[in-house]
Amino acid sequence: GYTCANDVSARDLQQTDGQWGRAKGFDTFCPLGPWIETQIDLEDAAVTGMVNGELRQDGVLGDMVRGVPELVSWISSVMTLIPGDVILTGTPAGVGPLVAGDTVSVSIDGIGTLTNPVVDRV
Repeated sequence: GYTCANDVSARDLQQTDGQWGRAKGFDTFCPLGPWIETQIDLEDAAVTGMVNGELRQDGVLGDMVRGVPELVSWISSVMTLIPGDVILTGTPAGVGPLVAGDTVSVSIDGIGTLTNPVVDRV
């Protein structure tokens, strides 16, 4: 199935660590939803990212460098995929910094919209 993901990254840690494990691994850094859809046109579905109602990312699934079948094939050639595993396919151009108080929305035609607030770590 398919869903939306908000793939949050701590860019400062990506730069200092030299790899992305910690920068993408914090609690709350990969919300998913709003639900799983099994019937979707992977070529024509639009993918958008909005921050505070402003369009930041705008793409079409069919424009991805690697399609979903190719990604699943390659990943499963190097590791075992089991039910419940999640594969993120990448993001359209337009990523940028987020600050506490921002609201981020990720939408995919045929799936829906995932909206999350950005809050300071406590």
